[in-house]
Amino acid sequence: MAETHVLFVEDDDVIREATTLALERDGFMVTAMPDGLSGLESFRADRPDIALLDVMVPGMDGVSLCRRIRDESTVPVIMLSARADSIDVVLGLEAGADDYVTKPFDGSVLVARIRAVLRRFDHSGGPQNGGPGSSHEASDPERGVLSFGDLEVDTEGMEVRRAGAAVALTPTEMRLLLEFSSAPGTVLSRDRLLERVWDYDWGGDTRVVDVHVQRLRTKIGQDRIETVRGFGYKLKA
Repeated sequence: MAETHVLFVEDDDVIREATTLALERDGFMVTAMPDGLSGLESFRADRPDIALLDVMVPGMDGVSLCRRIRDESTVPVIMLSARADSIDVVLGLEAGADDYVTKPFDGSVLVARIRAVLRRFDHSGGPQNGGPGSSHEASDPERGVLSFGDLEVDTEGMEVRRAGAAVALTPTEMRLLLEFSSAPGTVLSRDRLLERVWDYDWGGDTRVVDVHVQRLRTKIGQDRIETVRGFGYKLKA
């Protein structure tokens, strides 16, 4: 099996070298860059399997780099931030990052998060059938297509159309939509979404869910996913 290629952009020499060694010990191939511009050049030249981007790097900050990567690719991106309460975390997620890790971090935690993101991106199956609210308007489950008004979700082909036009989703956004479409009309808590979509088996930061839901709304329709205050979200059946 080919090594997973990680692009790691970090300006702190000590963190960059120590993290690179830790990732290589766990079997990853790492390309480490000290600034955003060299990181972008490396991404375009090498097309890594996943990118780890520190928020505060010179030349081009991590958020801007994430946005540039997302313009060209759906490759998974994890942001690294020095403060859990930083606005940079939200900005990174809004720019298209799939997850974030707070510094300082334990190497095993970072590896676990990387592997969790990669598992999501390797996932090719659709949502489970037969759950609450599994009856869909004008759906054709035999061919794996679920319809919600003008929204069509092909759970086998992993494609989404709105009013007949293709909708481009990142793999994380697709996983989120599959989770909603498996139970339309059912309220899904943020904790459940963290567990099912982000593969967290521990409590996580629900801002990851909130930002991704908002990004998904902009693509499939603002009124398609309803906020149920104090409980979570639901897809309108």
